[in-house]
Amino acid sequence: MPTLPSLLVFAAAALLMAVTPGPNMIYLISRSICQGRMAGVMSWFGVVLGFAVHMVCAAVGVTALFLAVPLGYELLKFAGAFYLLWMAWQAVRPGARSPFEARALPAEPPRKLFTMGLLTSILNPKVAIFYLSVLPQFVSPEAGSVLVQSLVLGTTQVCIGSAVNLLVALSAARVAVWFSRNRLWLGVQRHVMGLVLGALAVKLLGQQRVA
Repeated sequence: MPTLPSLLVFAAAALLMAVTPGPNMIYLISRSICQGRMAGVMSWFGVVLGFAVHMVCAAVGVTALFLAVPLGYELLKFAGAFYLLWMAWQAVRPGARSPFEARALPAEPPRKLFTMGLLTSILNPKVAIFYLSVLPQFVSPEAGSVLVQSLVLGTTQVCIGSAVNLLVALSAARVAVWFSRNRLWLGVQRHVMGLVLGALAVKLLGQQRVA
């Protein structure tokens, strides 16, 4: 089992990633604004299932594999850090849009909403990078079963990510209206997000696996 300090640090990292806008958040915001809260919630169920898919895949093999192959672990860590830097640039580059600016989406039936939420989550590189680059740092063979540790950490991420995304789906319209009336804060939000992502990338590059 992961130690409590290690679990708390991991939870903080999971929360930071969850509140950083990515494909899931952008989709849920746009869907909720264009089609209403219930459509956002139905899409959210698909997103949560996508989180579970990522967790199971990591727990049953990927984490153990890259703990056993240090070179592979290092390559994934650098890939994750550079992806975070790319996300930071996308947030602050000239002409970038805030995720709180809704995208126009056509109305869809519940089954398709669920499926689209699932696919958005499964194909979300931010979630995949988190599981491949961040989670393995908190798994140590000396602390017991790698599978159990991975499941505990993965469940923590699923709970945090699901809670944040549910709040996004339920409050998207209200938040978007506020930002539309205070457009200066759209730019502030993007630059703060870019700063946080850049800082996380630097931390990831310099961090060693938790023993």
